[in-house]
Amino acid sequence: MITRLSHVTIYVLDQDEAKKFYTEKLGFEVRMDTTLEGFRWLTVGPQDQKDLEIVLMKAAANFMMDAETAAQLRQLIEKGLLGAGVFETKDCRATYEELKSRGVEFLSPPQERPYGIEALLKDNSGNWFSMTQHQ
Repeated sequence: MITRLSHVTIYVLDQDEAKKFYTEKLGFEVRMDTTLEGFRWLTVGPQDQKDLEIVLMKAAANFMMDAETAAQLRQLIEKGLLGAGVFETKDCRATYEELKSRGVEFLSPPQERPYGIEALLKDNSGNWFSMTQHQ
């Protein structure tokens, strides 16, 4: 039986820039950065959530996709069409101000929603995330 989810993959345009964004702007830590079977295996995660790793996978031709598919994927990323998930925070408004001061691009400021307070942010590849404070 499957017991938990340990890794999720986000496709990025440049792994070094993505690593810098997730560590310097969002405050995540690098969990793994190595070469594995010809491609770079780079994972990050929130410092207080050790059981989840985000794989920052370069959108490039490899054993999983051909060059044409990789080019199509890069176009979708660049257009901001790939949502990547939901980050939780205890104080959405304060986190919004802190991340904004670090240069994080937001698609929307904190707004009241039926489930809490939510803001939408974008990483440097164009992937967007919801940042939510549950009420």
